[in-house]
Amino acid sequence: MKKVLVVASHPDDEVLGCGGTIARHAKEGDEVSVAFMSDGETSREEHTKNNLKKRNKAAYASCELLGAQAPIFLNFQDNKMDTYALLEIVQKLEKIIDEIQPSVIYTHHYGDLNIDHRITHEAVLTACRPVPMNFVNEIYCFEILSSTDWASPSEKNSFIPNKFIEITGFLEQKIDALKIYEKEMRDFPHSRSLESVESLAKLRGSSAGMHAAESFQVVRMLVKDSSS
Repeated sequence: MKKVLVVASHPDDEVLGCGGTIARHAKEGDEVSVAFMSDGETSREEHTKNNLKKRNKAAYASCELLGAQAPIFLNFQDNKMDTYALLEIVQKLEKIIDEIQPSVIYTHHYGDLNIDHRITHEAVLTACRPVPMNFVNEIYCFEILSSTDWASPSEKNSFIPNKFIEITGFLEQKIDALKIYEKEMRDFPHSRSLESVESLAKLRGSSAGMHAAESFQVVRMLVKDSSS
């Protein structure tokens, strides 16, 4: 059994980025935990405590549907993660990582448009420095429609997928989990629509000879001796 940790900026990113992969890990007997860095609500004009409660409730329902453990909330303010000292963010995240001791982490791509995504990526890499006795052997970046694809075009920001996980049998589960976040989804042809999510899964799948897949950019993959 693997211990897997998904570090997502906001509730719904876990499904957009790797919902099918979460479901696949769970089906294969792995223990999947999801940590949300910021609340996804406090930056909005219509923010209320009730809306935040609904968003958190949706996160619990999404994790349950996908087979993950109950979610963890670090409660940084939405779209303001750049106003915190990186040390503060990293220290909170390190506590979660030390408790779970995952061997695999999925998180955001460093080139995303959303500032919380970029800070989350940096915090993960800082918290998972490859020092001796580090137990995180694999780190992968996922793509988020309406953030990864909306970033300023540059070589630095490019998402270059080089790991493909088939989710043909889990795509419906991913779509159902996104329906839980109905408020966050948009009508097609918006990038963050159910149709776009399904189309991307089919595109990534066809790139690797599969019906549907989620793609990732490998940040780190360590192969250690069994005695390590």
